[in-house]
Amino acid sequence: MTDATGSESGHRLKPLSPAMLRELAVRSDLRGAAQSLGHYGVILLVGGLIWMVASRHGVLWALPLMAVQGYVVAFLFMAVHETAHKTAFRSRGLNLAVGYLSAFIIGLPYEYYCLFHWDHHRYTQDPEKDPELIVGVRPTSDAQLAIAYSGLLQVAGRLRLMLGHAVSGKVVVPWIPENRRAIIVTEARVYVALYALLLVLSLWFASALLLWVWIVPLIIGQFFLRPYLYAEHTGCERTRSAFQNTRTTYTAAIVKWLAWNMPYHVEHHAYPSIPFHALPKLNGIVDGEIVHRGRGYLRTTRETWAWFRRQRQAS
Repeated sequence: MTDATGSESGHRLKPLSPAMLRELAVRSDLRGAAQSLGHYGVILLVGGLIWMVASRHGVLWALPLMAVQGYVVAFLFMAVHETAHKTAFRSRGLNLAVGYLSAFIIGLPYEYYCLFHWDHHRYTQDPEKDPELIVGVRPTSDAQLAIAYSGLLQVAGRLRLMLGHAVSGKVVVPWIPENRRAIIVTEARVYVALYALLLVLSLWFASALLLWVWIVPLIIGQFFLRPYLYAEHTGCERTRSAFQNTRTTYTAAIVKWLAWNMPYHVEHHAYPSIPFHALPKLNGIVDGEIVHRGRGYLRTTRETWAWFRRQRQAS
């Protein structure tokens, strides 16, 4: 992680003044509530439209809405991420409440992710220690690369890991300290039990509600989320500097809103204690220091795809 000046060894930038750091680092329950309620409000609205259209006209007519829902539901990952940093709200309780709920919806155990993400920040782009690189797929063909960009392998992998923790009672991944492994096992068992309960209730009431407004959209949404996540670090240097090992992608306002301003990813990695709502202002201060600058996610995805292909051909 970074020090108070925002530098990671190997790169120095004009430091922010202590007063400016204090101003930018202020957390807000109001801003966190507005972002969270807005995000969940869209999910409830689109979910209601899906159920109405599917009930009246059939599921096929609701597929476009499911794609929209998929984007919004999958991007609850950003709520999990921000609350993992405890910067979404001033209140720790609100951070945990929104974090746990969002993590459950996307099938990503919250306590597990917090520890996973902590090591990602500590060891960004270190192939031996960064969990994102350790668990990342290594495609050996264009077909495997396409599957990787679908996000389905990643989701299947984390669900399999969660089930393994729940059934075996063992945690062996290196980013989980030994003194936290019992918590991770308990968390996995609670998740599995709750998912099983929802399945039983859906079968009992013969209802496909959760299938059409949650499960199918969540699967579709991975096709949007995974290319976004690949844009964060793919093709960047393997140094300790956030200004060299991370990419900021300049994109539309609606994308930044749904992603909780995480397209400003260099800024986040350089100053991880600064909350999501202050990142645009921080960008205005450090923009000139950013090395990797994406210009929209379609163009950046083409660039990351080409990078993966070059890596495969060079190996």
